[in-house]
Amino acid sequence: MALLSACQAWLPAAVCAPGGPGAVLLYLAPSAALAFLFWIGSGAHPFFFLFTAAGTLCHELAHFSAGLLTNAEPVGLSVVPRRIPRPGKGHNWELGSVTFANLRWYNAAPAALAPLLVLLLPFAVAWWRTRHDWVFEPLDLALMFVLAPQFLSFWPSPVDWRLAARSWPYVPLLALGAGAYCFHGQLLALVKG
Repeated sequence: MALLSACQAWLPAAVCAPGGPGAVLLYLAPSAALAFLFWIGSGAHPFFFLFTAAGTLCHELAHFSAGLLTNAEPVGLSVVPRRIPRPGKGHNWELGSVTFANLRWYNAAPAALAPLLVLLLPFAVAWWRTRHDWVFEPLDLALMFVLAPQFLSFWPSPVDWRLAARSWPYVPLLALGAGAYCFHGQLLALVKG
């Protein structure tokens, strides 16, 4: 029995339509479970960092690409894990890094928060694989091991969030835009008199 037919046995047909949200989430469930196991394993032993390498590469390439597009001038890219000291708490692992030569207020947030776009990769692959009624194949097993690390690598690190804070002028602009959107009726009435 095809996987989408099994989905329709449990959920409404509209949710499990080929390429629909139910089919995509059903396809991604094993990858998410494997990501959880990778997360547990990497906390237990550094060997498991090997399984997160694809996610680290995508995370750092997202920083690098966004830096190129926003003129942040990336000058260094590393995906080699290294131990870094934490003040008063021993050591921690840094899985990769990108350094920028021209990080300014206008490009800090896009360059630092670019890994959020990595989450689109698993959903795009899941949509591609579930567009039609499909059966689990060996390719899907390989894709599961490639997609699982993406769930662990899409969230920006604390350093990324601190760098994104350099783009604070975006906050008033976004607040102004949100206020205009919410109160556009009242603003139009005010302008019309």
